[in-house]
Amino acid sequence: MPQEIRNVAIIAHVDHGKTTLVDQLLRQSGQFREGELKGECILDSNPLERERGITILAKNCAIRYTDRAGKDYHINIIDTPGHADFGGEVERVLMMADGALLLVDAVDGTMPQTRYVLGKALAAGLRPIVVINKMDRPERRPDAVLTQVFDLLVDLGADDHALDFPVVYASGKEGWATAEPRHLPPAGTVDVHPLFEAIIRHVPAPRLDAAAPLQVLITTLDYSDYVGRIGIGRVFAGTLRAGQDVMSIDRRGGRRTQRVAQLLRFEGLGRQEVAAIDAGDICAVVGLEQVDIGDTLADPADPRPLPAVHVDEPTLHMTFRVNDGPFAGQEGKYVTSRHLRERLMKELQSNVALRVAEGQSLDEFEVSGRGLLHLGILLENMRREGYEVAVGKPKVIYREEGGVRQEPLEHLVVDVPQDSLGPVMQLVGDRRGELAKMDARGRLVHLEFVIPARGLIGLRSRMLTATAGEAVMHHNFARYDTVRGPVPRRATGVMIATETGQVTSYALDQLAERGVMFVEPGQRVYAGQVVGEHGKDDDIPVNVVRQKKLTNMRASTKEFTVVLKAPRRLTLEAALEYIEEDELVELTPQSIRMRKRHLSENERKRRARRKAAAEA
Repeated sequence: MPQEIRNVAIIAHVDHGKTTLVDQLLRQSGQFREGELKGECILDSNPLERERGITILAKNCAIRYTDRAGKDYHINIIDTPGHADFGGEVERVLMMADGALLLVDAVDGTMPQTRYVLGKALAAGLRPIVVINKMDRPERRPDAVLTQVFDLLVDLGADDHALDFPVVYASGKEGWATAEPRHLPPAGTVDVHPLFEAIIRHVPAPRLDAAAPLQVLITTLDYSDYVGRIGIGRVFAGTLRAGQDVMSIDRRGGRRTQRVAQLLRFEGLGRQEVAAIDAGDICAVVGLEQVDIGDTLADPADPRPLPAVHVDEPTLHMTFRVNDGPFAGQEGKYVTSRHLRERLMKELQSNVALRVAEGQSLDEFEVSGRGLLHLGILLENMRREGYEVAVGKPKVIYREEGGVRQEPLEHLVVDVPQDSLGPVMQLVGDRRGELAKMDARGRLVHLEFVIPARGLIGLRSRMLTATAGEAVMHHNFARYDTVRGPVPRRATGVMIATETGQVTSYALDQLAERGVMFVEPGQRVYAGQVVGEHGKDDDIPVNVVRQKKLTNMRASTKEFTVVLKAPRRLTLEAALEYIEEDELVELTPQSIRMRKRHLSENERKRRARRKAAAEA
């Protein structure tokens, strides 16, 4: 009996247990031997994903499932990113799916990323199966969450068919699922088959038309050192066979005849070589000399291109430049503009939401993306690969509409304790944010704002400080609108090193009252590097490598141990949010430093005088 196919995407807010539930589906499918799947979060294989607990790259796996009647199914599961900054991944994934599992936390309910990805799914015509996860939590509130889901679907303009959604209650952590929330399985139950049955019953089988002219849409790229680039996509019509000639049609309409060397079908966590792939299935195509995301593989005798992948436009851009600091080339392998150009061009081939343009000099590139996290992940990957790069302050992308300058606005959601409500309202209000909705959820207050995208830069760190780390904030793109007023800049100045050398405890002890340090004793710094935050609003030069002078005179008091405050360690995203226009973040495989664009103090003074004269 031939296998039936189901293609399903799992969409959810960050940290609602999506990847853990996929792991349970894989474990309980019966196609793996005991002990073959070890550890947690199989799909989050990227080191950054494991560290941050989020899904960045969309991945495919497939499950063989046999129902109670003995019928075989081939279920292609696509694990999708939940963050709006990775919209490029989400867009492509949804084109491969016929249905969607909408995963919602039984306590937190619907969240911003739920709204973002669900809106994309509905636009793609996918009908959701709602999975209320984490039902093992004692504070679960499934009825209230179900009402939230319904209200969200209505708000997103879902039709009656989508509003009549099936519901499954599950615990990915404990490994069970049920259709009945009043009678949850007893402790120790491991059974997610009700979820399998819901997928088979409610996700439509792809329409098979093997006689139609071939149409395959490439939505993801992979790479192998042995066979080169591999195109991953879905067969929308016809049958794709190994060894056949196909015409690849790119997004600009260019056509090229190529031969398919090998076809791979997804099987479990791996891939299996097959002779042919029928319409409706997802496959990996090996042997194409040129293949890119958005390409259509068509019948050379009757080539019919499929609609290209639409992706949200970038809203943020940054300048990437060659690292020209005094310590350049000491830690990284790839340090030239040629290396930087090649890496960015390679990223463009798979990161469809990214844009790269030439900068003001040969050593600079203007890189645009969906948000700070989107660009931050690219930078983090680059430094781990051995690149050295310096980047400027993130800036939003403006546009002209009818002669009016417009800026991107974001939908900001903040959950905050009631006693911190005032500082949060003050912070967001100062940054031109407007309150759209507010309601109480237990001890927390749920706030929704519309805020300029530039107002978000640097907001997270200030909000965490104002709420003692208890605020939870998320945002996604809302719309472009008329430019609002100015937003506050960094309130404090910085301390700038005047000498190159090793930081000393003596020097830091002398500067302890001036502000907060970013460096510690023994660390190497150079002149022009930002080494601390000044307690006032102006920048000051400091000598952090100064040593205590020794004399042959005996002091009247004995030596005492210097106790220093721990330095503030800034992550990559925090450093990008912190810097101002005249500063850069320098990234190497081992270090994240902040520095002034012009390392010489005299040069900085000269430019400040010119700027003041021009403004006068």
